[in-house]
Amino acid sequence: MLTTVVAGTLTGLALIVAIGAQNAFVMRQGLRREHVVPVVLICIAADATLILLGTAGVGVVVASHPALVRVVTWLGAAYLVGYGLLALRRAAAPEGLSVADAPASRGSVVLTTLALTFLNPHVYLDTVLMLGSIANGFGEERWAFAGGAVVGSIVWFTGLGLGARALAGPLGRPRTWRVVDGVIGVMMIALAVRLTTA
Repeated sequence: MLTTVVAGTLTGLALIVAIGAQNAFVMRQGLRREHVVPVVLICIAADATLILLGTAGVGVVVASHPALVRVVTWLGAAYLVGYGLLALRRAAAPEGLSVADAPASRGSVVLTTLALTFLNPHVYLDTVLMLGSIANGFGEERWAFAGGAVVGSIVWFTGLGLGARALAGPLGRPRTWRVVDGVIGVMMIALAVRLTTA
């Protein structure tokens, strides 16, 4: 059980720890110390909801149509390999995380956070389809895996938002992202292998 929770946490982190619009925005708000708590809570709540819906939804589909298991598994593995290769490519030419001005009012910050979260198609691929598929690969322990993924989301967004000042230096260095993306790339490909050989 604990191993499954850890696997879920690491997988969740691997899928969300990347330089993207949402993470950059959370960090900008953290650096400005401006409406940080609402931003972090929205990101965590959205991730948790989508992860749990993905786990439940994929589970229902799998239970109703067992023949789809292999199809979903191979599609998930292909996605993981592609994601891993892109991470390795980013590791070969890393960029730092730049910090720009962010909206000042609470309303605009909340709306921007919601838009960056729900209008990003990758969030549905990563949390609903990808994590849901991987979670169901753990059978009866799928909810432990999903819980671990939620923990990963909590750790990442809380650390990024509330610890932005301390993280600004390391996350602004390309060398840091070379290591992060390298680890993510290897982990995603390893997960793809696990999916197809389990």
